[in-house]
Amino acid sequence: MSTNIPKRESDPPQQTAVAGRSVIDRYFKVSEHGSTYGIEIRAGITTFLAMSYVIFVNPSILNDAMAGQMPEVGNLFTQLVMVTCMAAILGSLYMGLIARYPFAQAPGMGLNAYFSYTVVLGLGYRWETALGAVFISGVLFIILSVFGIRQAIAKALSTSMKYAITAGIGAFLAFLGMKNMGFVVSNDATLVSIGDVTKPHVWLGMLGLLIIAVLMKLKVRAAILLGIIATTLIAVISRLPVYPGAEEGTFAAFGGFGGSPVQMPIWPSDLAFHLDIGGALGAGLLSVVFTFFFVDFFDATGTLTGLSQRAGMIGKDGEMPRAKTLFSMDGLAALSGAALGTSTTTAYVESAAGVEEGGRTGLTAVTVAGFFGLAMFFSPVIAAVPTSATAPALILVGALMMEGARHIEWDDISESLPAFLTIIVMPLTFSIAEGVAVGIVSYALIKVFSGRIKEAHWILYLIGALLIVRWIWLG
Repeated sequence: MSTNIPKRESDPPQQTAVAGRSVIDRYFKVSEHGSTYGIEIRAGITTFLAMSYVIFVNPSILNDAMAGQMPEVGNLFTQLVMVTCMAAILGSLYMGLIARYPFAQAPGMGLNAYFSYTVVLGLGYRWETALGAVFISGVLFIILSVFGIRQAIAKALSTSMKYAITAGIGAFLAFLGMKNMGFVVSNDATLVSIGDVTKPHVWLGMLGLLIIAVLMKLKVRAAILLGIIATTLIAVISRLPVYPGAEEGTFAAFGGFGGSPVQMPIWPSDLAFHLDIGGALGAGLLSVVFTFFFVDFFDATGTLTGLSQRAGMIGKDGEMPRAKTLFSMDGLAALSGAALGTSTTTAYVESAAGVEEGGRTGLTAVTVAGFFGLAMFFSPVIAAVPTSATAPALILVGALMMEGARHIEWDDISESLPAFLTIIVMPLTFSIAEGVAVGIVSYALIKVFSGRIKEAHWILYLIGALLIVRWIWLG
């Protein structure tokens, strides 16, 4: 099968390798991927802006759990900002320099909430012990990657399932973007509903989406990045109330940098290397370790497979280049993040924004790492980019990733229903991992009970059985 994504009209023409290429070009194979330094750097900036919210959101979530256990630390939030950036730098460098893929990594949303509100605040464990559990799960990721289990699962997925994961991530991104700009809000009666479209952040997001779409239609290079910058400038110049206010749920206009836009970073001495691995090995934390492991295993596996599919990096044999290294770097990022003092670090689905800007090599991920390094000095400047400016990019990229859905075998119910469930469950459960899980389980069950067992790889039946046990075990 061919899994190459058709080239967009704005994509650069493929270039052949030429003599005299620089060391950087040869290492990252920039020319061989039909890319340029400018395209890779631009893609990295776009990915960084799309995921920059993690710099402030992750510390906020972790601070809720840690502050009560360490009230003597007065600058805990600042240290968490530093840890978040450091974990993102290391994770992205692993992915860019070692795996040489254009995907960024940072502390994952969802897992940080589970870390704070369930493990620490709910179950009452020390944050050091919870970090130990994250570290152990990272070790398990690396072991499974080294032995080829993660890449074997990715390869065992059918063509329809692979395209469904890509499309499902697109739907997830679009839903995330609509949520971030306030277009979709929670509703007690209907779960979700349309937000107040008279609010400035909704209109700003819609305007940003229009700007990016028009620029892309006009084949303007860096359309997504330019759209984010233009939307941010509109928010700042017009003094629109689209920034979080002093009270929760309120919004205010951009209030300036509050002093110098440059702040010297600090070493997170109260967080780094304080994890308790011994405590995490206790029997009481077995389910916690398993949850960290399961969610990131399928979340990252689905994300990396979907992004590779979109970037046209899966060969005709269904293999991803350097797959063992690719998945190992996800585990190494989780392990490193735990050592630094943050919850699970993993591949970020917002990397799709950089892929759409043309990022095809590890240079894109290295650029992301560089900007996270700068963010440690210029966090006030990063805070000037409102979520209403990055949300349109997520929606548009989501729309582009849905293109793969046309390759699903819709006339075969044993292929189409699991694919559809994969796509729809991701945004509805706000979890890529659950979407992949439901897709695999339904795929395996339909094949078994329709007498078409030989049409699926045995690995999928094993994984499907384990997923069912996991659902029963964890209730």
